[in-house]
Amino acid sequence: MSLPWWLPAGGALALVTGVVGGALLALALAAPGLDLADNLGDAYLWRVVWFTLLQATLSTLLSVALAIPVARALARRRFPGRGLLLRLFSLSLVIPVIVAIFGIVAVHGRTGWVNDSLALLGLGRIHYLYGLSGILIGHAFFNMPFVARILLQALETVPPETWRVASQFGLKSRDLFRLIEWPALRTVLPGVAGLVFMLCFTSFAVVLTLGGGPKATTLEVAVYQALRFDFDLGRAVTLALVQLLLCGAIVLAVLQLAVPSTTPLTEGRLYDRPDRGGAVGLTVDGAALVLTLFLVVLPLVAVALAGFNPRAFEVLGRGALWRAVGQSLTIAVSAGTLALLLGAALLVSSRRLRHRLGRPAAAGRLELSASLILVVPPFVLATGLFVLLRHVADVFALGMPLVILVNALMALPFVVRFLGGPMMEEAQRHDRLCQSLGIAGWQRLRLIEWPGLRRAVALALAVAATLSLGDLGVIALFGSQDFATLPLLLYQAMAGFRMAEAAVIATLLSLLCLALFLVIEGGLGGLGRRSDA
Repeated sequence: MSLPWWLPAGGALALVTGVVGGALLALALAAPGLDLADNLGDAYLWRVVWFTLLQATLSTLLSVALAIPVARALARRRFPGRGLLLRLFSLSLVIPVIVAIFGIVAVHGRTGWVNDSLALLGLGRIHYLYGLSGILIGHAFFNMPFVARILLQALETVPPETWRVASQFGLKSRDLFRLIEWPALRTVLPGVAGLVFMLCFTSFAVVLTLGGGPKATTLEVAVYQALRFDFDLGRAVTLALVQLLLCGAIVLAVLQLAVPSTTPLTEGRLYDRPDRGGAVGLTVDGAALVLTLFLVVLPLVAVALAGFNPRAFEVLGRGALWRAVGQSLTIAVSAGTLALLLGAALLVSSRRLRHRLGRPAAAGRLELSASLILVVPPFVLATGLFVLLRHVADVFALGMPLVILVNALMALPFVVRFLGGPMMEEAQRHDRLCQSLGIAGWQRLRLIEWPGLRRAVALALAVAATLSLGDLGVIALFGSQDFATLPLLLYQAMAGFRMAEAAVIATLLSLLCLALFLVIEGGLGGLGRRSDA
């Protein structure tokens, strides 16, 4: 006898709602006794809000403005290394933020590659990294490749017949963009720009490390500073509540902006476009690709090269480093597994609703519930848990389970996205057969669905675990001398300007993330079976 359709999702939502609701309730209950009116009248709060909105807006505009010519160049050019460049674009999504920041500092910092090159040319060193400019560089590193990949997919949906007709009429590049490319980009651009704005609005590690001081403080960083350095609970709660309200409004706006495209995907081949030739087009595309190398590839190369320095053996011989490795892996695997279980529970109920009960709208709302966790930024959630538990337990003694729990909730939307499609496809293929044969539960998973789901499960778990392994946000609040992860050690080394030590930790963290991703995806997903797919 199978379980009721609502039971798996009910259990998952009970945990998510209990944690999120408890944290938000703690913030709400703390608010009346903290004189919110006085805190809301603080000029500091509104300076922080203004800068948060400003940097998110500028970061989004910069990322999109750079991504459009890069996507156009990749759509109409084939060159050696194009596939590798696209893989590096994908790597920027899972590389630990603090590792990428180290690479950015190695390239753009006071003693970085750019300033060293200027010094060799007899020019003065320029200090442009820290502050708003540094935040924009960091956000462009992460978001421009993501936007460019989405826009490239949109451009590849243009039917080949369209390009043939454009060639017959001899359309120029600007006409092709206005009449063909822009309509394709317009379907995805508002939604992806809204998502990038949301990511920049809640950015923590980039602002904390590259902000350069109190003038470049966002709401997320201000909450952290209020709790860890000032222990000003009233200011922390006020900032958290303001951020929660703003994030809710932004998420609703993003959902309104997102317009799904119904254009079928093409083969992605390079068709005979009339604007492939010509000096102007080649120059523009070449400049876009060179800028991409400078912005995205050089920091990754810097991380790879910097780790091999004379202090490597000294740093690698420290017991604290390997304790951090063990704690990082424990958090990553535990958070990834918990996120996978929660996501699978939601999807099991969702597909029962969709395929057996004929209620696709309700199934869609159930799947959307996993993404609503994005309304609550991780630092707001962590602040609520801090307020909730501080009177009943030693919050820092509970650091590891709290970090695991928050990281799992933050990874839940990614799990649902990677696993949702394959699970619905398996249901379409096998649901009637399983019903007729009375196969359900564990036997159905093991005998019928696992061969088709193992790669999706492996990818979802690998992404969730890797994101948790590289997270700095929550551990920065709950970390202590006895409880530290590699991202926290890396941040501490960079904050102390111990760059040789930071380079070793950054390289180790990068290799660990890559190894964890490959082990999970290859071992659980079965690399040897890829040819079957």
